[in-house]
Amino acid sequence: MAWGNSRSVPAGVVVDQIARLVDKGFLEVVLTGVDLTSWGADLPGTPRLGDLVMQVLRLVPGLARLRISSIDSIEADPRLMEALATEPRLMPHLHLSLQAGHDLTLKRMKRRHLRDDALRFCEEARRLRPDVTFGADLIAGFPTETEEMFDGTLRLVDDCGLTWLHVFPFSPRKGTPAAKMPQVAGPLIRERAARLRAAGEEATRRHLDAQVGRRHLVLMESATLGRTEQFAEVLFGTGQPLGALVEAEIAGRDGERLRAA
Repeated sequence: MAWGNSRSVPAGVVVDQIARLVDKGFLEVVLTGVDLTSWGADLPGTPRLGDLVMQVLRLVPGLARLRISSIDSIEADPRLMEALATEPRLMPHLHLSLQAGHDLTLKRMKRRHLRDDALRFCEEARRLRPDVTFGADLIAGFPTETEEMFDGTLRLVDDCGLTWLHVFPFSPRKGTPAAKMPQVAGPLIRERAARLRAAGEEATRRHLDAQVGRRHLVLMESATLGRTEQFAEVLFGTGQPLGALVEAEIAGRDGERLRAA
């Protein structure tokens, strides 16, 4: 499948769309797109994603929460990092397109970053916003992946301080360069994916356990389920107004969800 060239929605259109949603009572908006950090490259003046984030927050003061979807960390611009550090309405949750944690694998994937780039980004983001959490896309069993290469990906969970993982077992797509490379055996791919998921589940549990006793502002997605600023799900024992921001003390954890007092 070919996506074609990226096309950026102009900032004014984005701001107008978000303002209309806020006028209808929406409290949170997510900026999303394919290769989101390339936004603006085809627009006059080549603005960056950070410029868009700052413009939305400035021109739509009624927006309570702004999230950004999956980003390529190597393309994060200085204004985006400034927004993360200075704008409390930009949520402290970033989903990173990391894919792998070994330089040779990343090069064979034709990614734009190396392992140390990911580590530096996470360290800097956490310095600017200590309460930030990271999600990440990770692939298990990319062609030619050795145990050492996989170990580099597995160690990213702790080395980057990842909390939410999307783990994908590699499957070849006909006609792609990766399909022509030496393939990892299917059972080994599944075993590595399971190990990655287990590491991710443990990281999630550590984060959730650390929230017990803390207070969070939770956006209700249903009568009894909402999300913290860091994207953790919170269960309520009694019904809450749908779409409202509710302050809650965290009493405990139920599996991979928090439980409100």
